[in-house]
Amino acid sequence: MSIPNWKPLFLLAVVIAVGCAIPFMVRAYTIEIFILFMINLILVCSYRIPATTGDWSLSHVVLMGVGAYTTALLSKWFDLTIFLTVPLSAVVAGIVGFIMVTPLIRTRGFGFFIASFALGELIRLIWIKFRYPFGGPRGMIGIPNGELGSIDFFEPMPYYYFVMAVALICLIIMYRIDQSRIGKTFTALYTDEGLAESVGIDVPRYRALAFGLGAFFAGIAGALLAHRLGAVDPKNFDVTTMVYLIIWIVVGGTTTFWGPIMGLILMTFIFEWSRPLLEWRPLLFGGTLIFFLVFLPGGLDDLFFKIRNKIMARKSGAGVSDVAS
Repeated sequence: MSIPNWKPLFLLAVVIAVGCAIPFMVRAYTIEIFILFMINLILVCSYRIPATTGDWSLSHVVLMGVGAYTTALLSKWFDLTIFLTVPLSAVVAGIVGFIMVTPLIRTRGFGFFIASFALGELIRLIWIKFRYPFGGPRGMIGIPNGELGSIDFFEPMPYYYFVMAVALICLIIMYRIDQSRIGKTFTALYTDEGLAESVGIDVPRYRALAFGLGAFFAGIAGALLAHRLGAVDPKNFDVTTMVYLIIWIVVGGTTTFWGPIMGLILMTFIFEWSRPLLEWRPLLFGGTLIFFLVFLPGGLDDLFFKIRNKIMARKSGAGVSDVAS
């Protein structure tokens, strides 16, 4: 009988306990930052799913926007509760993702990168062009924040706990996918696509599955953002936002599930710290990106493994010296 590994459960319990205590220790403005951070957490981890197959897309934030617009339409037209709009928005974003990836599956590398941008811009231009039902360039306003009985999610603290619960569920599911046979297959496609195909793996099918799964969770992030802001704007899902997402991924790395999370934490700290330096922020972010591409192309993931390997090497060296003496 195998003994269960208690360390991940203990770490999860600590994270939940700290997360529950945060709203009582910070100001309302800081709670809003943490809400946005958790939404971005879902987004950045969802982007890693197709990235593990080698498909770096420039349309992922547009798929987040699909979730946001779906939530806006369902909330305003059909008066659906937030507990229905969030999962339904994820399903719609996943379906749109599968439709988008059908022509994209014929491309690879830079071709996939550019073609995904073109398809994403096509969707975004539809939102801008049609005032009905998407609101045109000004987007849509008046999206209800949602409520649970007498609890109004307009207040920062209740919505914080709601987003934290959704983020934990999403991260656990995405982590399980990453550690499953499907997740290992995604990685195998990036490592050696030809070898994966030679052993019977349906490469187009798994690439489409990865893209669709990433779109599904991006839709959840978009729905949560729309309910919090009470509005959607096509400018929120343009290429500038996509660049931020790519920076989070590059800084963190994609080797492990935790890499993008570390990248998001670091860049969120830099983003908040640089608010007084608004004019210098593009230079700061660009410099950070160049630094990691030149000196740490594997991101913080690579730095962590290098430090761990050095520690292990010193320990093994010390152990050999003890035996020799």
